[in-house]
Amino acid sequence: MPLTRRLFLLTACAAPLAGCGSVYQTSFPAQLPLDLTRAWHVTDVQVNVPQSLTVSEDHVLIPHADIVWREDDPNGDRHAQVAVIMHDAIAAGASGLHGRFPVQLQVTVTRFHALSFEAETRLPDAGVHNIQFDIQAVERRTGKVLAGPTHIQADLPAWSGSRMRQLRLQGESQKSEIIAHVTQTIQAWLGVGPDNRASFTRLGD
Repeated sequence: MPLTRRLFLLTACAAPLAGCGSVYQTSFPAQLPLDLTRAWHVTDVQVNVPQSLTVSEDHVLIPHADIVWREDDPNGDRHAQVAVIMHDAIAAGASGLHGRFPVQLQVTVTRFHALSFEAETRLPDAGVHNIQFDIQAVERRTGKVLAGPTHIQADLPAWSGSRMRQLRLQGESQKSEIIAHVTQTIQAWLGVGPDNRASFTRLGD
């Protein structure tokens, strides 16, 4: 499809009640039983963002890459920046476990496609942060796998236009929104928080 036609459809579908959009979700197979995880104490979170994941710095509405991340961080190593964001979110999600059994969480990011700055500023109401990763819990001393590996999809609506500007004035950012959602998703997977698995329809990447 020609680029001009694609941009026209994207903008048109962003209008209220346009009836466009795709289905996104926060999903994982099952919550871990609390009888298992309440004995854990997560002492380490290892996050791997493979160099094989492609990165886009293109200034377009919908960049085509595994990693799209610019807001809140300067130009630099996007793989490393994504690793820090995911580490902070997952460590926060596991912080409610106070057992005596030392556990390491091992995470491999498979997709981190945040909303581009161009989409955030030019679209009236559209966008999705598409976050996906594999996670497993292992015994810290022996490396024995205790749970997983599990694929987690943690999509969340991204805000644009006037809603975005309002949230930014309130101190919210893409980073804070993504960290909060991944934190809640990890709490749900570990069984220490509400089950937040759900789907939504929205114009996204």
